[in-house]
Amino acid sequence: MKLDSNKGALRNWLKYFSVGFIVVFALIGLFLTTAFFAVKLHVTDDPGAVDYNDRYFQELKDKYGQSKTNDSTTVNNREATFFHNVLVLNKYYPDNSLYILNAYLKSRNLGEAERMISAVNLYMQDNKGYKTEINEFEISKSKDSTKRNSGSVFEWMNISEWGDFKLAVAKDKPLIDSVANLTDVEPRLIVAVLVGEQIRLFNSEREAYKKWIGPLKILSVESTFSLGVTGIKVPTAQTIERNLKDKQSVFYLGEKYEHLLDFQTNNLEDERFKRLTSYKNHFYSYLYAALNIKQMKMQWERAGFPIGDRPEILATLYNIGFEVSIPKENPVVGGSTVMIHRKPYSFGAIAYEYYYSGELFDLFPFKATKFDWVHV
Repeated sequence: MKLDSNKGALRNWLKYFSVGFIVVFALIGLFLTTAFFAVKLHVTDDPGAVDYNDRYFQELKDKYGQSKTNDSTTVNNREATFFHNVLVLNKYYPDNSLYILNAYLKSRNLGEAERMISAVNLYMQDNKGYKTEINEFEISKSKDSTKRNSGSVFEWMNISEWGDFKLAVAKDKPLIDSVANLTDVEPRLIVAVLVGEQIRLFNSEREAYKKWIGPLKILSVESTFSLGVTGIKVPTAQTIERNLKDKQSVFYLGEKYEHLLDFQTNNLEDERFKRLTSYKNHFYSYLYAALNIKQMKMQWERAGFPIGDRPEILATLYNIGFEVSIPKENPVVGGSTVMIHRKPYSFGAIAYEYYYSGELFDLFPFKATKFDWVHV
């Protein structure tokens, strides 16, 4: 009887174990299936939002979008005004004035330098003293009683994590420059979209940051809904690949670029995933990102609405995706809302502020053009 009792207990235990085992795997299957359909149906996509400073960005586009005369007197006046503005900014934010001056002296691109001042002015609109001095061409010779601020006018660049990010991205400069040479996309523009994707992950409160990103000064590699250091989704990667080959597509770049993403195996899904999620080599993350930007730039250019000189719009489109890229006269700046130390920023604004901040300029300076001209 005792033997029968033991056998019965064993059978009951095996029964409960088998049921539990099946339930666990059923739950895992349900999670994976739900995740698959969530991506396919774009449930995980961030609908994005219009940045609250979009009107200001539009005003800058209207101001700098017009061709400027090369008359030496006009250029000299603009340069004198620029130096005056840099000197005024130095009284309030010395770091930002140094970045901007350094960028201009190295690039000699007065138009972009003026945009850098305008990027700062967005955050100084409520500072009456600064605005008064900016509007006065004659530099005040009165006693300087202005309070100087340490750090950057761009508040999110004052967090300690930003310093870690700069060290991390410096390690990838050879890869970024290599991709830039292949795609004819300015390295600084590639980094602009990288910043938008990475800075939300560079959060001292995140466990991954505490364990790996902060101590090792490395970029965060995503491997779920978005992939790699530049956050490319699988459907987006597939679209980029198709656009390279489709000569009828408005996103087509030309024969020069057709084979940049050719696969080496027949298992495209696995090879694509490994390309984008490699922890040791971020080359393909930057390559997909650069081609994404360039394809959208080409689409808008063909439609008669060039945006090649607007990093904030290119970054917004990069963030919201091909499906929402509809060329029009006055595109808005926005995209996903990124929380940085509990303060919201739009993806497009982050890219804009970085691009014109002067930060990392020694590594990623302005080029004569953000895109080399492509004949298709």
